[in-house]
Amino acid sequence: MTNDHIETVPRVSPGTTTGEREALEQWLDFHRATLAGKCEGLDDVRLRTLSVPPSGLSLLGLARHMAEVERHWFRRILAGEDVEELYMTEEDEDRDIHVADGDTYEEAHAAWQAEIAHARALAAGRELDDLGAGEHRSGKKFNLRWIYLHMIEEYARHNGHADLIRERIDGTTGD
Repeated sequence: MTNDHIETVPRVSPGTTTGEREALEQWLDFHRATLAGKCEGLDDVRLRTLSVPPSGLSLLGLARHMAEVERHWFRRILAGEDVEELYMTEEDEDRDIHVADGDTYEEAHAAWQAEIAHARALAAGRELDDLGAGEHRSGKKFNLRWIYLHMIEEYARHNGHADLIRERIDGTTGD
């Protein structure tokens, strides 16, 4: 069974004359939709396909990882919420990436989309210069602008991985 029943948000190209805030939000949404599109139409077995040994990266793992990243930067760092990890454990800090047979894209996609919805709600009404209420493990504070830029970078890097993984799975290429 493929994940065709999971609704993917259409990927919209960011505007070319928008203001800073709108541009950051549009680019972040563009990259979120890009990763979802790379996962589209595949079953859980194919979504678990690893990139190239010894790497443990898979499309399912990337979706789970980005759910953790959204949760960390928006809920912990921006809002200062004390929330537990979704997938990572003390025994396996990369449990988001390391998927098991029982892990499904349906669950990962739902968690990922829920974290995106939280991120949007938490960012709404804040200024780009607003510092987050939480503190990074480094002890540093981050403003919303930095978080947006980091999230765009994080998605862009992993979308490159997703391109290669998807091409390995079924030959599908494209932006």
